[in-house]
Amino acid sequence: MSGSAAPTAGAGLEAWEVFRQEKDGGPMTHGGNVLAPDAELALHYAREMFGRRSESTRLWVVRRADIAILEDVDLLFPPLDRSYRKPGGYQMRDKLAAAREKAGTEKPGARAESHDTTDRRSGGEA
Repeated sequence: MSGSAAPTAGAGLEAWEVFRQEKDGGPMTHGGNVLAPDAELALHYAREMFGRRSESTRLWVVRRADIAILEDVDLLFPPLDRSYRKPGGYQMRDKLAAAREKAGTEKPGARAESHDTTDRRSGGEA
């Protein structure tokens, strides 16, 4: 019967994923999940399971059905080389050396004189 007072085990319960932060400034990590009929009880259950022993400073509780899954290989691993976006992937020094070699010039040395062309530093001899 659909009008029975006692619900069957698991009826109306949703899975809620719990993410926790162990200390301020730390990353949020997946702590586990709770089963609850609504957001209010999910927060209460998450607080009881992951916060009562002061093991977390912050909790995120998200309905599992609301989490978007990204599995598109082209988005996760694009076919284009974008190594210039990573530290060390774009070697400017090597490219400058190749351009100097092609142009037949040498690397300029450090300047001994001032960049000030107004003669203020040299006493202003005119």
